[in-house]
Amino acid sequence: MKTINARTAPTMKNPHGVRAAKLYETEAAQAVHIELEPGQSLKRHATPTDVFFYVLEGTGVVEVGEDRAEVGADTLVESPSGIPHCWHNEGSEPLRVLVVKAPRQSEPTRMLE
Repeated sequence: MKTINARTAPTMKNPHGVRAAKLYETEAAQAVHIELEPGQSLKRHATPTDVFFYVLEGTGVVEVGEDRAEVGADTLVESPSGIPHCWHNEGSEPLRVLVVKAPRQSEPTRMLE
């Protein structure tokens, strides 16, 4: 059995400049833990695969296409492939989100900003 602690997993370099750690990767799926400190945002981007986000802790603003919503812990957000999306932490506490790409992304992310 393999276990990985999201809070202590090694971080990966990313174009958003936020703390991100790859927790799982197979041909079928990829899971990444991201943490946005207050005031941090992801750049608007589109992925070539379906993504879902699960909010682990905190409250944030998520944009998927033209939709925008404030969501909190224990919320799942779907983001279809090719649709621009981003996250913003406009609060005063950290925002932790599990990002799951299924199937695993094989093409690069398309940055829009």
